[in-house]
Amino acid sequence: MTEPAPETGAADAAAVRAFWEPLGLPGLVDLHTHFLPPNIQRAVWRVFDEAGPKIGRPWPIRYRASHEERIDLLRAFGVRAFPTHPYAHKPGVASYLNAWSGDFAATAPEILRSATFYPEPEAEKYVAELVDDGVRMFKIHLQVGEFVADDPVLDPVWGVLEDAGTPVTVHAGSGPVGNEFTGPDSVARLLRRHPRLRLFIAHMGAPEYEDFLVLAESYPNVHLDTTMVFTDFFDQDGAYPGDLLPRLRDLQPKVLLGSDFPTIPYPYHHQLDGLARLELGDDWLRDVCWHNAVRLGLAPSDW
Repeated sequence: MTEPAPETGAADAAAVRAFWEPLGLPGLVDLHTHFLPPNIQRAVWRVFDEAGPKIGRPWPIRYRASHEERIDLLRAFGVRAFPTHPYAHKPGVASYLNAWSGDFAATAPEILRSATFYPEPEAEKYVAELVDDGVRMFKIHLQVGEFVADDPVLDPVWGVLEDAGTPVTVHAGSGPVGNEFTGPDSVARLLRRHPRLRLFIAHMGAPEYEDFLVLAESYPNVHLDTTMVFTDFFDQDGAYPGDLLPRLRDLQPKVLLGSDFPTIPYPYHHQLDGLARLELGDDWLRDVCWHNAVRLGLAPSDW
């Protein structure tokens, strides 16, 4: 088992705040964090600890702590809104995850209530009910769930979400380890059928960066989240292509901050330092880290 990194505190928080405070922001909105039921969280972390075939390499978890401690740490960082982001790995699990996520979201005002779905006959009904009940975001993981985005069972689900405009974070890229369900093709087919969908492409689609960049350029509601991209850890398996950066700069309104907290193997501020090193401008950083989420209605309006 990989030993967790030492817990961090004031120094870590100070480094994060030193990034956003000079930008004149009220804080950060991190749209890719995970809070899961304890039994599911332990199972997920065990997969990372074992560095098995779905992970592919050692992945020490830096922020292994209780839910309460992690919320306190995000508050110390100045993260003002963040999701729970459950994701179903097999039939029959989504409803359990969604119920827990709803209860947990009620425990702190910063939590964006989020949910998941799976290609199963009951998905249309429970997704419609969740949308009506005020769920802010959904998350699906094609590699873990082993399904394609345009699975026919999901077509009515996508219709509900397209009409509602509720965003869905989609882990579709083939990182860290691809399989027959990952890659841009099924997402491209899905968008041809449902072009108004509001999708957040996790990890900017790594490693198929350009393919997913094209989808964000081509469809009005497709966004890219920065999760783990531009970090030394991700660069080991293929850095973001430098020739794409001008196009990424032009996509300023459609790039969103994400981190994968707590399941990251480096300090939280390392992701932010990577964004700053791109030298795409302070306005770009302000939009990515705050204003784009506000425009999407995913940050409290009183901040």
